[in-house]
Amino acid sequence: MNPPNQTLPLTETVTPANRDAVAEVVRDACQTGTPVYAIGGGTSLHYGARPTRPGLGLSLAGLNRVIDYPARDLTITVEAGVTIAELAGRLASERQRLPVDIAQAARATVGGVVATNPCGPRRYQWGTVRDYVLGVHAVDGSGTPFSAGGRVVKNAAGYNLCRLLTGSLGTLGVITQVTLMVKPMPETSALVACDLDDFDSAEKLLAEMVHTETVPAAIELLAGPAWQDEPALCAAASDSAAGRLVVGLEGTTAEVEWMIERLEAQWRRSSGVSPTAIRGDAAARAWNRLTEFPAEAPAEEGDAPLVLQISLLPSVTVDFVRRLLGIDAGCSVQAHAGDGVIRARLSCEPGEIAAVLSERLRPAVGEAGGSMVVLSWPGGAPLGPGDVWGPMPDGIAVMRSIKRQFDPKGILNPDRFVY
Repeated sequence: MNPPNQTLPLTETVTPANRDAVAEVVRDACQTGTPVYAIGGGTSLHYGARPTRPGLGLSLAGLNRVIDYPARDLTITVEAGVTIAELAGRLASERQRLPVDIAQAARATVGGVVATNPCGPRRYQWGTVRDYVLGVHAVDGSGTPFSAGGRVVKNAAGYNLCRLLTGSLGTLGVITQVTLMVKPMPETSALVACDLDDFDSAEKLLAEMVHTETVPAAIELLAGPAWQDEPALCAAASDSAAGRLVVGLEGTTAEVEWMIERLEAQWRRSSGVSPTAIRGDAAARAWNRLTEFPAEAPAEEGDAPLVLQISLLPSVTVDFVRRLLGIDAGCSVQAHAGDGVIRARLSCEPGEIAAVLSERLRPAVGEAGGSMVVLSWPGGAPLGPGDVWGPMPDGIAVMRSIKRQFDPKGILNPDRFVY
């Protein structure tokens, strides 16, 4: 029997202890045509279309070793079941980090993160998980182990299967081991924030960030009720404030203090705003809240909120945030404004979701030249793959051909991705 609120149609779950055992499980499933659903920390099970074919849960929790950590080479090799928190702790012992913001780090696993390729506020300076994957070991849909990439940063020979597997939601292979590039940990970090009287002010400030002397790690535009309980991120200067602009800064203490001073002076001079510097524990809490926003628990325990990810040109991001709030006044928004990536948590009822997506949001995203995927949604909203992913991409035939090569019987996470 499935656990309560289980989003995958599992008949049972097994926990192999090593890659060979994983390969054996997948090989047996291939022979019988049994679907296999790889499970890491279970933090992204709401992402993607909801599968309906009953199958086998394949937990990677038993693959939890650090294989190699040559710290001077700025690389680390770990098994897929190592959690992001465990990885961060190991790296911190050498004053290093994976500079990608991952929600629910105590549960999220390296394999699951590579399979979903999430990003957070530091994407502006540091990119996404895909930029740090140097090598992978995996098992394809026939139960055959394979590897790609290696343990060195300069590794560009042949097809880049690492990038192909990253973000494929486990539909091409079960990831068992990953080699990551890591970075030195900064001495300190801080944020500079200001309230926005309206979104025209946001447009002006963001346009000026192109010419800033500072080096932001993150540029975040926040709006909506979700931010009201975090003072550092709440637009509280006046009841009429449209939102809040937050810029993250990292480096040595001297560098960060210099950047705070320059950015505050720039904003006061150009727009007359009153910026606030956020340091120390308050900065740590703010970074954490920015990271956790897409995964924050909904009002009703056990269900998922409706969370969208919209990708646009940075130049139209502010205008689209304004449009989102016009469609749903109770919407909460986190826009990675320097990248054109918007995370939006909508307040509409489950029965309204399909219509809101198809009739209002997707047309608006299309007009803006962007794309939209659903990161999570309540179980009471029966969304199909088209609702979650949108229209099929131009390269869908190639994608399906690749899927057949890696998974000839279609048993790996069937119906969860676009093919």
